[in-house]
Parts: sequence; structure tokens; C-alpha cells
Amino acid sequence: MKLFCVGCGPGDPDLLTVRAVNLIKSADVIFAPTAREGKPSIALSIVEPYISKSAKTISLIFPMVKEKESLKEYWKRNADEIASTVRAGKKVVYLTVGDPALYSTWIYIHRELAKNHSDIDIDIVPGIASLFAFAARAKMSLAEGEETLAIVPACYDLAKVRQTANSCDTVVFLKDGRYFDSVIDMLGDAGFADSSTVAIAQDVSAGSEMLEISKLGSLRGKKGPAEKYFSVMVAKKNDKQ
Repeated sequence: MKLFCVGCGPGDPDLLTVRAVNLIKSADVIFAPTAREGKPSIALSIVEPYISKSAKTISLIFPMVKEKESLKEYWKRNADEIASTVRAGKKVVYLTVGDPALYSTWIYIHRELAKNHSDIDIDIVPGIASLFAFAARAKMSLAEGEETLAIVPACYDLAKVRQTANSCDTVVFLKDGRYFDSVIDMLGDAGFADSSTVAIAQDVSAGSEMLEISKLGSLRGKKGPAEKYFSVMVAKKNDKQ
């Protein structure tokens, strides 16, 4: 009894690993996360070209809320459904956007499986995270030599983010572009000069991709270009390029 968790990358079907494609093609059942009932799964849309016509696809709901107690019920229910399908003798794949180890729904499913379904063997297939697809598109380095790099999931606590930015050479802000304007105003207080490079993108590697590279000073007081949840911003304190 084995479950395969497959990272399906940032959005472009060409950016899946060969192993990920082979597992998806041969799967009997494919599970993928979605935020609410009736909302198409982004992960499923990425891998659609590789899904067999005989495969069954199932979207599991992971609500985008912060209240952990209610989320735990969804995590447990989803893990139970996956485990039941694996025990039925099916070749099962669970998909997650990007990489399974970085801010993914898989982390919570994995904990539930380890706790309540330890008889199921788990094989995790890494995927390309959006920050690396972003760096490739922008043709920029994220860190070199002795530089330090920080990854911030979303800008809920600007005081904490300021502390992080103050001690790092490069800061990658993931997920929620609606917070980026507040971050731009804060970066100066964290030691980033007006000449610091700031690159912003949304829908990295997807058809509607937007990418803009500017200096911090030119962004102050202006509304940022990214407004979607799946956005990335990279701020480099001392860009040598």
C-alpha cells in the first residue's frame, strides 16, 4: 500500500519532473486540493495533459481560513479518504502546487497519515517551487556567496517581517500580492535603500504571467502591480547585477 505525493510545480505543465509525469499517467485515482466546493483545483489544471482517461480525479477541500480547529476536521477527513482509497488497492497520487515541503496542503495530510494511517507507505516527489521559477524568469540570483535568504509566506505581521528583512540580504515574499504595498513602505525601515532591486510577479509560468523589476524608490507611494493570491516578490538589499 503506497501513496505518492507529487509536487506539480508553479503552473507550467512543462515544469513537472519526468517521474511526476510518469506517476500521474499511471495513477488510478488522483487527489488534489481546492479552496472550496465547486472551485477548480489549480493542481489538477496543471497536470491535466498527463491524466489518463481512465483515472478518477477527486478535489479535496482545504478552506482558506486561519482558524485551526475547524481546519483540523478537514485535514483528518481528507487523510481518511485518501487512506481508504489506497487500502482499496488503487494506485493513488496526491497533488500539490509547487513543492510538497514548502507551505503546501500536503504537510497537514502527511501528519494525519503518520498519526492515524502509519501502515501506508509514502513516496514524496519534489516539485519546482514558484520562487525558483520566478528567479529563472527574472534572470536574477536569489543568493550568492555569504548572502542570506529569507522566505516569508504572507505579510500578516509587518513587525515580524521587518525583523526578518532587517537581518537578510534577500527576502522572498510568497502568496498574497495584496499585502505587497505595505511591504514596500516597510522595507526602507529594514535597511533597504531606494536603489535596492524589487521584482514582482504573479501567475509565474502560467499563461497570464506578469513580471516587473524596479528599484525600491520608484515603487514608494504607488500601487503595486500584483493583486492576486499566487504572487511573488523578491527584494534584494545589495543587488550586484
